[in-house]
Amino acid sequence: MTADELTRLLATAAPGGVDASSRRRAEYSSDASNYRVVPRVVVFPRHVDDVLAVAEVARSAGVALTARGGGTSVAGNAVGPGVVVDFSRHLNRVLEIDPESGTALVEPGVVLASLQAQSAPYGLRFGPDPSTHARCTIGGMIGNNACGPHAVAYGTTADNVVELDWLDGTGRRFTAGLGLDPVPGLAGLVNSELAVIRTELGRFGRQMSGYSLEHLLPERGADLAKALTGTEGTCGTLLGARVRLVPVAPARALVVLGYPDMATAADAAPALLTHQPLAVEGLDARLVDVVRRHHGPARVPPLPDGAGWLLVEVGGEDAAGARAAAAALVADADAVDSEVLEAGPDAAALWRIREDGAGLAGRTASGEQAWPGWEDAAVPPERLGAYLRGFDALLAEHGIDGLLYGHFGDGCVHVRLDLPLADAPQRLRPFLVDAAMLVASHGGSLSGEHGDGRARGELLPHMYSPAAIGLFERFKGLFDPADVLNPGVVVRPAAVDTDLRRPAARPLPAAGGFRFAADSGDLTTAVHRCVGVGKCRADLSSSGGVMCPSYLATQDEKDSTRGRARVLQELANGSLVHDGWGSAEVHESLDLCLSCKACRSDCPTGIDMAAYKAEVLYRTYRGRLRPLPHYLLGRLPQWARLAGLAPRLVNAVLAIRPLRRVLLRLGGMDPRRAVPRFAAQPFRRWWRRRRAAVPAGDGDRGPVLLWVDSFSDAFTPDAARAAMRLLTDAGYTVTVSAGDVCCGLTWISTGQLDQAKAKLRRLLDAFAPHAAAGTPIVGLEPSCTAVLRSDLIELLGDDPRARAVEAATRTLAEVLDAASAGPAPWTPPDLSGVAVVAQPHCHQHATAGYDADLRVLRRAGAEVTAVAGCCGLAGDFGMTAGHYDVSVAVAENGLLPALRSAPDGAVLLADGFSCRTQAEDLAGRGGVHLAQLLTRSP
Repeated sequence: MTADELTRLLATAAPGGVDASSRRRAEYSSDASNYRVVPRVVVFPRHVDDVLAVAEVARSAGVALTARGGGTSVAGNAVGPGVVVDFSRHLNRVLEIDPESGTALVEPGVVLASLQAQSAPYGLRFGPDPSTHARCTIGGMIGNNACGPHAVAYGTTADNVVELDWLDGTGRRFTAGLGLDPVPGLAGLVNSELAVIRTELGRFGRQMSGYSLEHLLPERGADLAKALTGTEGTCGTLLGARVRLVPVAPARALVVLGYPDMATAADAAPALLTHQPLAVEGLDARLVDVVRRHHGPARVPPLPDGAGWLLVEVGGEDAAGARAAAAALVADADAVDSEVLEAGPDAAALWRIREDGAGLAGRTASGEQAWPGWEDAAVPPERLGAYLRGFDALLAEHGIDGLLYGHFGDGCVHVRLDLPLADAPQRLRPFLVDAAMLVASHGGSLSGEHGDGRARGELLPHMYSPAAIGLFERFKGLFDPADVLNPGVVVRPAAVDTDLRRPAARPLPAAGGFRFAADSGDLTTAVHRCVGVGKCRADLSSSGGVMCPSYLATQDEKDSTRGRARVLQELANGSLVHDGWGSAEVHESLDLCLSCKACRSDCPTGIDMAAYKAEVLYRTYRGRLRPLPHYLLGRLPQWARLAGLAPRLVNAVLAIRPLRRVLLRLGGMDPRRAVPRFAAQPFRRWWRRRRAAVPAGDGDRGPVLLWVDSFSDAFTPDAARAAMRLLTDAGYTVTVSAGDVCCGLTWISTGQLDQAKAKLRRLLDAFAPHAAAGTPIVGLEPSCTAVLRSDLIELLGDDPRARAVEAATRTLAEVLDAASAGPAPWTPPDLSGVAVVAQPHCHQHATAGYDADLRVLRRAGAEVTAVAGCCGLAGDFGMTAGHYDVSVAVAENGLLPALRSAPDGAVLLADGFSCRTQAEDLAGRGGVHLAQLLTRSP
């Protein structure tokens, strides 16, 4: 059957939910594993009936069918060569929560965090909680029998399923629960293989490899639902599930235990299980060092002495009970050092490090790219220390390295390894074979929670006898005799080194734009930072995260950071995306990227999609005619200077609504947008006339250079004047940047990188002497300040002055915060009783953070509500035609609801010119800069 014929049949089966475009297939060609398998078509069913019809088409056509949830599989069990069915887009509801029975009825695509949120009012939760809980789906968890840190207390997903609404490969739909009757021949198969099942399967809690057929034994309740959990989509398609919920511990405490190394920590873990902990997690000092390098030392709370830690969570009926449980555990721990943290910011920060482990471990301590593949092996907990010592020796033997962490209470270890997949993929197989033999020698399992997938299926004979392997084949045959469901996984598996993604990618060396210095000067290496952990698909607002605003607005994989990275990886591959830099697939994928840079800080891999987008635009249009908005919005500082010659006239013309709409439409912008008013007197003109009369100050705190950027000059000179007064009052000697000092931000965002670099070199000419003298450079516009703290080095890192300017650059809040510390501290103006709605700028979030601003505001006594999320305008993004609706939808995720719920008289604080413009345009609310807020009259 041709691709077109298959697509037509599927479009009839699932109207409006079928996409066979090359861009979409690129997005779904990988999950979070090492593998790339391009599907023929992707389907987004809206109803269960759609799934039934799609499965019938696949069965009739003999085309492989692979179910997919959040796409966070690290074993390659969520990719397939035929039809990939994404359940997360529409089939994502919690249908019922029954607090009396302690169960919930869910659709396959419901995200675990959503189930937890809807269960919480009843004092309940789903027990297993993998680190991807904010984006993984219940269907995916059932597919690979997910566990997570709290499985030590609550069991695996299999332990928490009650009934499954199941569709097998023959078209048979049934309810799987207790009993084997729904599947003809199953009881006979079990009875004939009792010895194999009893001796080889279910030997310890994290034995996940193969099929968990021990649940079919009569002494275990003949539970078909549990046995089908973890079959990785090879025996059927999940249509719905009833799952068990557990009570939430009323109070918790986190015990952090320090040990000399990870193996010693593993030795200590089994004895702690007698205290009935809720979680026992291992954390390597080298992984913590990655966090310090990537996010700064402040991101890591103080830790007890040691090079390996156990994070042990205990519960109690109240805080005192939790503390008592923690004290008893510490007394038995035999640790080098310990710390007990009650629920709060420090405990949350440590859990966040643990949750981000898969991404953080994507680079080794030496900065090499690390990969999954041997990601979650498990052994009985009492064997874990010995296994880790053997594993360290194996790594040394193969000359590879990795950062360890994992569920030490369950004997499960996570690790990413710097296998040279780019240039020596042949080294993968020998290592995996040796690793499989090592774990088997300790009575362990190749997989402890993620399933075998494509990463380990071929290795199962190192763990199981031929009789057990034959049993798995016969079991699958009862459900999927034609081998349509996720073929090549578990039964008759593909080779572990088939369909590897990274070796197929060609180098894309730096070519005059960004340097990609941290990625060996190669864009291909940079985009392969994305290993698919999918954090960009989660709503991070509750923890102050911003990534990924476009995905939160559209809920489309295309608009996630991961989706864009996958398409760029296909650009490097060249077999699916054919037309290079100008390909439609690449530009469609990047079109709704707001260039907010949030992924730079929020993604644990440190990916920077804003830079990649700018690089693509640079290479696409270098030496060619560009889209009109690149000349208008991309060179806004130039036009702003011209407008500054007659700002009143320009404002008057643009105030004529019909004329403004025509001009916007002709300029490639959305006619529904307003145009910001130019200041009647730009700052530079005012400064030339008044600077002799404005005291620079002679304070004891030393000099600062106030950088008046293009936006502050042309649109908000009041903020620059306020900053001068504020810094002078704080005791600084203020020098104002002379002339037109532009960072090239708008040129960067539109990919005009040659011009941007020219502007940055002129900026270095102006700023380098101040930086060399140790003078702080105080930025007012967050996006411009962020250029000097990120893009400057990426574009001009070969200029020795760039590092000095980067190090000298400060936000206004950082300078004021420093003035508030030490002897003779500066006291901010009194803002007691002032309600502030603060919109942090995305670029500041990504490069400097907002903590200094919050400290200054709280010292002033302000009542601050910080908005989590992008404003949605994002420079030129929200102005450009075709982006308005998404821009508004992004604003509705944070800014607009915060303004609507703010008390009367609340002040909108937004240092970013774009943020203030968006609020004025969409909500009619004017905003102020921090400098204006702190200098306003009482």
